[in-house]
Amino acid sequence: MMTLIIDPSGKMHCLYTEELDLRSLGSMHIARASQLEPDDRGNWWADLSPVAGPILGPFGLRSEALAAERDWLDSNLASLAAAPRPLLHVIKPS
Repeated sequence: MMTLIIDPSGKMHCLYTEELDLRSLGSMHIARASQLEPDDRGNWWADLSPVAGPILGPFGLRSEALAAERDWLDSNLASLAAAPRPLLHVIKPS
């Protein structure tokens, strides 16, 4: 389920998925919240430093790193959306 957070200025913040066509809500600004990378041993890491978050891992499977990344972002969406300059996906209604 997609979570949308509407801040006091009317901007909406969420983690981008294709669950809902967000273009129907207005113009969008999309920014990368993290990077998933393998190391030289084949372990996967989720680097959330673009949103001032931790580096999660190592994970044996990329899907495990993706799940951990998603869990962390979902758990921290409200505080990230409240940052002076939001670092997650921002949707500005038209």
